[in-house]
Amino acid sequence: MSTFRKLSAAAIVLFLILAAVLDIFLLRSAGRDSGAYRVEAKRLTDRIEETGSTDISDFPHLTGVFTGGDLYRSDEHYLIIEARGETYRVEYTVGSRKGILIAANLIMSAIFLLLLGLLYFIRKHIVVPFGRLNKVPQELARGNLAVPIPEEKSRFFGKFTWGVNLLREKIEDDRQKELSMQRDKKLLLLSLSHDIKTPLSAIKLNAKALARGLYKDEEKRRSAAESINSRADEIEQFVSEITKAASEDFMNFEVTEGEVFLSSIISRLSARYAPQLAVSGTEFRVDSYDDCLLACDPDRLAECLQNLVENAIKYGDGREIGLSFDKMDGCQLITVSNTGCSLEEKELPQIFESFHRGTNADKVQGNGLGLFICKRLMSLMGGEVYAEIKEERFCITLVIRLA
Repeated sequence: MSTFRKLSAAAIVLFLILAAVLDIFLLRSAGRDSGAYRVEAKRLTDRIEETGSTDISDFPHLTGVFTGGDLYRSDEHYLIIEARGETYRVEYTVGSRKGILIAANLIMSAIFLLLLGLLYFIRKHIVVPFGRLNKVPQELARGNLAVPIPEEKSRFFGKFTWGVNLLREKIEDDRQKELSMQRDKKLLLLSLSHDIKTPLSAIKLNAKALARGLYKDEEKRRSAAESINSRADEIEQFVSEITKAASEDFMNFEVTEGEVFLSSIISRLSARYAPQLAVSGTEFRVDSYDDCLLACDPDRLAECLQNLVENAIKYGDGREIGLSFDKMDGCQLITVSNTGCSLEEKELPQIFESFHRGTNADKVQGNGLGLFICKRLMSLMGGEVYAEIKEERFCITLVIRLA
């Protein structure tokens, strides 16, 4: 936007300079006569020589012919000619170019207005809409699929925003497929690790029996039993490693530490959801708060709050979603709550686990990762998140360090 303003200012200044140069040129040209009166004076001299007539009706630039008296006194432009032995004063008019100058300035003014109109049109229909969209690809690349994409009816960006929305839906669909594959993989690994432990126990028992010399060739059988037992221990170790790997979180997150004012985060959240909730008839209540500087990744904190509000929209009854604030032990607390909580108290410890979905999520699409992602992000930012149920309201609180 700033680059466009600079280019626009440069174009306007350049145009004004060119217009001033043209005016100067026209003014200087207006001060020089064309010399047409001299040609007519020569033709008049020839006529007087031939016929003696001083009629000037055929010479538009000549205004009078005088002889005798004081030839050199006149308030008009004149020149002296000689014909048939007499001296004449021939008066003439110098053509004015003020009309040309005025016309040129009017044309330049019209072009200037067209230039301003063109720059305004480009700014309104191209630069400003593009400015509203330039952060969308970055947010999509970061995995924030809840980033708002402003609707654009402009013929320049209407298809573009439609295409970006299709891209976001495709990314969301691919993410769902990937998460489904990851979940299946995780469940498979856990199942295999559990199933392998049973035959491993039998192998170890047989190996111990062999090691006790229950066979005739005791030396060989003991050696074989020890080998089986050793291999079984190795397999058991591998199984433990598989179990450990399957139990670890498979999603990686990047957090960039920074600082942001609380008011900035709340303004972004309100701008995103207030119009949407107003249309659906849901009251979006934001309690009063004291502005402060938070130590966090601003984009990741905004993503956490977006996830919480999205959950409130999905699982609430649509009557009210609220934001409340508090301070405690050098931390800022932001609580997102919604009416119509149908989750049971006993489920609260599990809601932050990956792929966990509560009993109230039967008819709501999701993958059980929203709160899991919030917890991971808050942990990486040195904060915390916890949930509670108060008077049939589901409340989730983010704890953010003060800068």
